[in-house]
Amino acid sequence: MNEQHATGDGHDHGELGDAEYTEFMELAAEEGFDLDEVEGALGEASHGPLPVLAVIGRPNVGKSTLVNRIIGRREAVVEDRPGVTRDRVTYEAEWSGRRFKVVDTGGWEQDVLGIDASVAAQAEFAIEAADAVVFVVDAVVGATDTDEAVVKLLRRAGKPVVLCANKVDGPSGEADAAYLWSLGLGEPHPVSALHGRGTGDMLDEVLKVLPDAPQQTFGGGLGGPRRIALIGRPNVGKSSLLNKVAGENRVVVDDLAGTTRDPVDELIELGGVTWKFVDTAGIRRRVHLQEGADYYASLRTAAALEKAEVAVVLVDVSESISVQDLRIISMAVDAGRALVLAYNKWDTLDEERRFYLEREIERDLGQVQWAPRVNVSARTGRHMEKLVPAIETALEGWETRVPTGRLNAFLGEIVASHPHPVRGGKQPRILFGTQAGTRPPRFVLFASGFLEAGYRRFVERRLREQFGFEGTPIHLSVRVREKRGRKK
Repeated sequence: MNEQHATGDGHDHGELGDAEYTEFMELAAEEGFDLDEVEGALGEASHGPLPVLAVIGRPNVGKSTLVNRIIGRREAVVEDRPGVTRDRVTYEAEWSGRRFKVVDTGGWEQDVLGIDASVAAQAEFAIEAADAVVFVVDAVVGATDTDEAVVKLLRRAGKPVVLCANKVDGPSGEADAAYLWSLGLGEPHPVSALHGRGTGDMLDEVLKVLPDAPQQTFGGGLGGPRRIALIGRPNVGKSSLLNKVAGENRVVVDDLAGTTRDPVDELIELGGVTWKFVDTAGIRRRVHLQEGADYYASLRTAAALEKAEVAVVLVDVSESISVQDLRIISMAVDAGRALVLAYNKWDTLDEERRFYLEREIERDLGQVQWAPRVNVSARTGRHMEKLVPAIETALEGWETRVPTGRLNAFLGEIVASHPHPVRGGKQPRILFGTQAGTRPPRFVLFASGFLEAGYRRFVERRLREQFGFEGTPIHLSVRVREKRGRKK
């Protein structure tokens, strides 16, 4: 992120100016916080978008086990049954103090297209979204034809690759791993994902090739067009919306080569401004599958979100809001992107459906009440002009920053008028806070005790009432002061 410059003393203050930072640290010292810890909390909250690491390879080479090792918790469900669709494909990880995202492609490995085609398709999606790749090969089996095919893909994409020789449980396996030099991807790193052997050395290699921030520099500072991901479940009308929006206003088609199925980012003029619609062509036309389709769609959506600044989620109002709709919305929120909800096929509704739809929105989408809402018809082009102000509003919220002084005055008022409930004879208080980052807004609050989830939600609601933040998720992290006795 371009506005994050480290200052002369080697500390990255994120979004805090020097004077603001000094004042803030004095406040923290007065309140008895450990300054290194405060520094750490600021650094964590001020990070821009994280670089992305994709883990790819054939079925059964141990990708999910490796992903679990890397993220340090058993989140990427390892199931023996192939074809398990999972909600998530991206996870946050940290190694040696550096944070990055991991894309796990172990989710769908059914032999429907013929195994080669499905491995290639997954690898392609993942490579497109990634800044670096870990290619997992089974050292015991050795390199197969499928592995060779993936190597060709990797060469064409030109992204940095770390070769992981998995299932090396002891010295005898080291010799098997050595055979993988033949793939021409450099040194094979012998690992046992199951037992954790060698994963640390491999991650050290990964950090060497992973950039500090994603390749995408955001449009804001460089004056490039702002990037929009148009997402939604298959057949919700994304293509027709894009075609309608593009109409005659198609400026240029920006062909990004590097993947076999070149994703096409459309530059489109809307409301006098040129926008870049990041390609989310959904699932490729020739993949007519029921089972894996959802998984491909999630990979595609995750890849599009990585490249975009704002997500426009298209919801088909002629049907009930589905679990898949909610999943896509939460993917956008988790990715920390600005959000606009576009309700499509609005022109087809009768009074009754409209009534029930409003109830559904209230019940299922209460968590994202802050997202601007536009009712459109992709088919007729109705209300398309309302899309631009909504996108601009969301981007503005996403980039809003509240100066520390104003924030603390506001927090003081909240604590005075709505103190945290007393729990176990103690009443935790918010002592002070700062907004360490934007895109999306990230706040760090420092408190005298644990703040309950309900109270955090209340604080977030009040922040929105007071400062806007329309169309953007807000991250609130809370640091609790250690016992006073520790103060030197």
